Amino acid sequence: MGKSNKLFILGCMFAFILVLLSACNKNESASSDEPSPAEGTDSVETEEPFEFSIMTNLHTPETPAPKIQELIEEKTNYKLDIQWVPDSSYEERLNTAFATGSFPDAVRVSFAQLNQFKDAIRNDQFWEIGPYLDQFEYLSNLNEEILANSAVDGKLYGVYQGRPLSRQGIIYRKDWADNLGLEAPTTTEEFMEMVRAFTEDDPNGTGRNDTIGLADRSDLIYGGFKTIASWFGTPNEWGLKDGELLPEFMFPEYMESLKFYREMHSNGYINQDFPVTSKGDQTALLTNGTAGVYVGSMEDVTSLNNDAVALNPDLEFDVQNYVEGPHGEFGVWAIPGFGELMMFPKSSVESEEKLLKILGFYDQLMNPEIANILYWGIEGEHYEVKDGRAAAITDDQQKIDREIRPYLTMEVGEPATSGRYSIYTDYEVRQKADQMVLENNDYLINNLALTLDSPTYIRDGDRLKQMIDDATVRYILGQTDEAGFEAAVENWKSQGGDAIIEEFNASYEELN
Repeated sequence: MGKSNKLFILGCMFAFILVLLSACNKNESASSDEPSPAEGTDSVETEEPFEFSIMTNLHTPETPAPKIQELIEEKTNYKLDIQWVPDSSYEERLNTAFATGSFPDAVRVSFAQLNQFKDAIRNDQFWEIGPYLDQFEYLSNLNEEILANSAVDGKLYGVYQGRPLSRQGIIYRKDWADNLGLEAPTTTEEFMEMVRAFTEDDPNGTGRNDTIGLADRSDLIYGGFKTIASWFGTPNEWGLKDGELLPEFMFPEYMESLKFYREMHSNGYINQDFPVTSKGDQTALLTNGTAGVYVGSMEDVTSLNNDAVALNPDLEFDVQNYVEGPHGEFGVWAIPGFGELMMFPKSSVESEEKLLKILGFYDQLMNPEIANILYWGIEGEHYEVKDGRAAAITDDQQKIDREIRPYLTMEVGEPATSGRYSIYTDYEVRQKADQMVLENNDYLINNLALTLDSPTYIRDGDRLKQMIDDATVRYILGQTDEAGFEAAVENWKSQGGDAIIEEFNASYEELN
C-alpha cells in the first residue's frame, strides 16, 4: 500500500473517531439537561388516581354535593366511591354486607359493632393495621391511649374518629343563681340546693310557681343520671370490688345515686316525666325559661344560649364541671375517645399493597390542610380563621348540611393529632366549657371492661341492660324500693348476668 493510501485511511479513521466522540458528548449533554422523573416535569405523566370504595353513615336527608369530595380527590390523587347509607339503616346494611361478603374496601364500624365482629377479626377477615401505622407521617400521630381502647386482643384493626373523652358537666342559669345569691355548685349537696332553690325560691321573680331545677331526658347515659352517678364515685359500666370485676349497679355508689335522683324527683326538682322526655323537649325547658339546670355535654351551651336569648335577651348561662361527691372526690365518666373506626375487610382489600395505598389516603386525611377541608369546608366560603380557629361565615344551615356535614363521618383522629382547627367562638361561656372539657381529662372514670370479651354480653347484653334501666327508672319514680331493685339485679344475674361477670373476669385475668 502506498504512503498516500495509508494517510487517507488514517485520516478517515480519525474523522470517524471525532464523530463518535461528538455524538457521545451530545448524549451526555442531553442527559444532564433532562430532568429525572423524580423532579416532576411536565414531560412525566402524573400517576393515575387510586380508586377505592367506602361505606359510611349519612346523617342528612340527602347525599352531599360533590364539591368537597372532588376537592379532596384533587388534592390527594385518590378517586372515592362513597356508599352513603342512611344512619337509621346503617347497622342492617353493615350486617348484610358481612353476611354476603359484599364489603367495600373501607367500612365504618361503631364500638358496639366492633364487639360483634370480634370473631370475624380473630378469623383474619379484617386487616390488622397496627404494624403499618409508623410508616405514615400523620397516622403515626394517633393517640396511643385511644388506640389501645379500640384494640382487639391488643391488636389494632381500624383508624379511629376521635371524640373528647368527657364533655360532661353542668349548664345552669347564672342570672337565676345571681338572683338567689348562689354560686356554681362544687358538691352534690350544693347541686341539690341549687335545683331546690330554682324550683321553690322564685328565681325568675315572677311570684309564681313556674320553674323547676333540673331538666332531664330519657337517656340514662347522655342525660343527667350517669354524670351525677360518677360524682358519687360509681364505676363507669364496670369496676373492681375486692379484686373482682362487677357491673356498676352492684356498687353502693349506684344506690346512693338512685336515692339522690329519687329525692330530686319526689320533691319536684326535676321534670316528672323525664323517663319519656326527648332531648328536644328537655332543651326546650331550658330555652323557654322553665328549668334552670342541664347536666350533659357542656358544649351544648352554645345552642341552648342561641335559642334562649331569642326569647329572653337578658338570660345568662354558665357552666361547671367539678362537683365532689359525698366522699370528697370528683370523678367523671369517660367514653373510649372515639366514635367509630374505619376498618378494611380482606374480602375486598386483597393485598398488602392495596391496604397500604388505602392507608395512604387516611394518612392524608390527617394532613391539616385536608382535615380542615373535610371538617370545615372551603376557607373563605364556609369558614374563616380567627385566632387560629375556624369561624363559620355562613348561617345557611342547609348549605352546611348539603356540602359539609356528611363528610364529618370520614374524619380521622382529632384536632390534637391532625392539627385541624377547633371551633372559634366569641361566646365566653362556650370558651369556658371547652376548657373544662380538657380539665375533665384529669378526673376520668374509665370502663374497665372496655376491651374485654364476653360472648354472653354480645348476645344478651342489650336485653339484660334494659332490665336494669327499667329497675333504675322505677326506683327513681318511687315505683319500687331498694329490695325491689336488688331483686331486679338478681334476675339480671340469673338470666345471663352471672355468665357475663365470669367471662369478663376471665378475660381481665388473661390480659393482666
